[in-house]
Amino acid sequence: QVQPVESGGGLVQPGGSLRLSCVAAGSIFRRAAVGWYRQAPGNPRDLIARITSGDSTDYADSVKGRFTISRDNAKNTVYLQMNSLKPEDTAVYYCKNENLGYWGQGTQVTVSS
Repeated sequence: QVQPVESGGGLVQPGGSLRLSCVAAGSIFRRAAVGWYRQAPGNPRDLIARITSGDSTDYADSVKGRFTISRDNAKNTVYLQMNSLKPEDTAVYYCKNENLGYWGQGTQVTVSS
C-alpha cells in the first residue's frame, strides 16, 4: 500500500486529545517529507504540520504548541498528536507523501461537547 492510510480520528470533547496515524508501505515513505492537512466544510485543505525525512518539523500557527508531528520509521508511520482540542479543530484530516504527492483518504475529527 504505497498510498498513505490515516486512522485515529473520532469524536472528542473540547480540551481532549487524539493521536492520528498515517501508514504507508515502502522505504520511499521513510525517506519522504510527510504533511498533515485538514479540511473543514466549505474551507480549503490547509497544511497544519509537516515533517521531513530528517525529522525537521513545521506547524501552522493555529496548531503550534498543541499538535506534535513525529515519525516511527520502523513502523512506516507518521503520527499527529493533538492536545487541547478545540471545536474549530473539527475537520477531515489527511496525510500526504510530499515527495510523491500521494494523499490518504482522510479521517474525521470532531471536537464537540
